[in-house]
Amino acid sequence: MSTNLTKAELVSLVAKDTEMTKAASERILNSMIANIQEALVKGKTIQLIGFGSFSTTQRAARTGRNPQTGKKINIPAKTVPKFKPGKNLREAVNSPKKKGKKKKK
Repeated sequence: MSTNLTKAELVSLVAKDTEMTKAASERILNSMIANIQEALVKGKTIQLIGFGSFSTTQRAARTGRNPQTGKKINIPAKTVPKFKPGKNLREAVNSPKKKGKKKKK
């Protein structure tokens, strides 16, 4: 596997872990993504205890600069998705690496 985990690789891992077909695993993953997106569009928060929370936040309008010309531009206000990792995810990411496994170069 590469440094990044692709959707296809994630589907394969889910299929292996659940002993389901890749097609069934992909339908489940697509459904989860669609339902999370739909809930965020409606302004809801999704809490997956131990993993994290998906929510939206408002970003205020502001003035920026075009990096090529230096000209001022107005950046409109918008709603952006936000993810806050849960305690278990933070601890897993920050835990010491297991001994015996070496990083690939």
